[in-house]
Amino acid sequence: MAVSFNIEEGQALPPELLADLERLAEAALLRHSLPAEAEVSLMLCADETIHALNKQWRSVDSPTDVLSFPLLDDEGFGAEGELLLGDVVISLERAASQAVNFGHSVKREILYLFTHGILHLLGYDHHNDSERQKMREMEELLLAVVEVERRGL
Repeated sequence: MAVSFNIEEGQALPPELLADLERLAEAALLRHSLPAEAEVSLMLCADETIHALNKQWRSVDSPTDVLSFPLLDDEGFGAEGELLLGDVVISLERAASQAVNFGHSVKREILYLFTHGILHLLGYDHHNDSERQKMREMEELLLAVVEVERRGL
């Protein structure tokens, strides 16, 4: 899977974490029988940017931790056989704050948020208990690929 990273100026991630993010994306594709050529875009930004996106696209006037913008429709493949799953946007400020609140590493929080975002791109949601349980189980399965538990580290 191709993961294109869009990292705002002033934000940075270590190369090992970028590699783990790519492994997570590949595992999600494999698990859902999607071709390895699929692409997802990951934007890592500050609260100010995600706040503006949240307000524009969800009419929610506050920052959030992660947003997903699916591009895949019922048609499946795009022009020239490309498969663009969509965009995941993560606030690194929010991830750092939540890591402290939950008592685990920022790395674990970013990996979790990316997993959560990709699952939304793949059609998962958490509007009711059944959907939430299914999504949580898949999060656990995918996070195990990079040796991170959803509730751990």
